[in-house]
Amino acid sequence: MSNIIKQVPKVYVLDNGRMKMDKNFMVSMHNPATAADPNKPNQMIEFPIYTVLIDHPDGKVLFDTACNPNGMGEGGRWPQEIQNLLQFTAEVDGQDCHLHSRLEEIGVDPREVDYVVVSHLHLDHSGCLELFTNAKIIVHQNEFNAALQNYAQNRSAEGFIWDDVDAWIKNDLTWRVVKDDEGDLDLLDGIRILNFGSGHSYGMLGLHIDLADHGGLILASDAVYSSENYGPPSRLPATIYDSIGYMKTIDKIQKLSSKTQSEVWFGHDGEQFSTLRKSTEGYYE
Repeated sequence: MSNIIKQVPKVYVLDNGRMKMDKNFMVSMHNPATAADPNKPNQMIEFPIYTVLIDHPDGKVLFDTACNPNGMGEGGRWPQEIQNLLQFTAEVDGQDCHLHSRLEEIGVDPREVDYVVVSHLHLDHSGCLELFTNAKIIVHQNEFNAALQNYAQNRSAEGFIWDDVDAWIKNDLTWRVVKDDEGDLDLLDGIRILNFGSGHSYGMLGLHIDLADHGGLILASDAVYSSENYGPPSRLPATIYDSIGYMKTIDKIQKLSSKTQSEVWFGHDGEQFSTLRKSTEGYYE
């Protein structure tokens, strides 16, 4: 019997809307006051929310799940103080950017997704997890524990939304937690889960993808918000749990990128995102 050559995976970049917040959250002390200029203004910035769907011969893998459609507005899942800090819209240039709409555009039903790798469980990365009832949800154990602790204390805090967690529980999702000491893990041929540990949040995961034509990709998510954080020099955000862990993660990504000649996709870099091929335009392979 002749060997069957597998088709190469297709990587789709799903544009899931825009968020606005004070730039100080993303790059801490980016514009400090001075004696000569003691009243420097804050800066509100807009940045992308996006997810990545990998259509692999051995299964469909989704990286992150964006914001829940019911987060904003009166009676929304997000508390009013969070809505005021983080303004989200899923309409861009007249397009509906909600995750379920983007998946429908490329012919993917959420029930067909085999694996969801969640970089972390903040509101803009795990908001639609409840849709993926047939998938194995892969998340860092420390992150999972932190989200459940907030839920048990009846809080929406530290980026975790009580109503989101409640929906995960009610929908009986299947979880696979990654422990600190497990290191990086192979998921499918050419797809490796990167165990970053603590940094931006309690436990961060990324992905390394090998593509035949495009080359290597490192999906960093909020382990590195933007090129301004990546450096050189590397710069911390203000939204951070472990500053030492954050810098260790950047060092790990930089070394892996250099060793494998892989491109790094940051979590919320508007300039970089504008250069990426979106799912409405095609895919990477």
